Amino acid sequence: MRTMGLDVGSKTVGVAISDALGWTAQGIETIKIDETTGNFGIPRIRELIAEYEVSGFVVGYPKNMNNSIGPRGVASEDYANLLKEKFNLPVTLWDERLTTMAAERTLIDADVSRKKRKAVIDKMAAIMILQGYLDLQNR
Repeated sequence: MRTMGLDVGSKTVGVAISDALGWTAQGIETIKIDETTGNFGIPRIRELIAEYEVSGFVVGYPKNMNNSIGPRGVASEDYANLLKEKFNLPVTLWDERLTTMAAERTLIDADVSRKKRKAVIDKMAAIMILQGYLDLQNR
């Protein structure tokens, strides 16, 4: 069974999946969503759960630098609760402070154009979120 890592935004959700042994995270895709209309990409998440035999989720939890929870953190909590309700699988909220910035820095260092970075940044952040979680589990 595999773990799915998610970087949840207001317009997209970056998706990463662990390998079967739970050692490495691979980016899968970026799902378009729309918080304002209640489209959270649940049908696509359901398809990915079946395809990859997902046994749980790690959802990025964007805390503020002072450890408080802002509007995006609340949105991630709500998304985590929606996943629990829809799929009855365990969900872990994972502190994702600075992962998007780290993902962007990695892509810039790899000389990826701004346009291409925009297309993969959420998937890259999902990889970093999931890999951080996996690394802690495998110590």
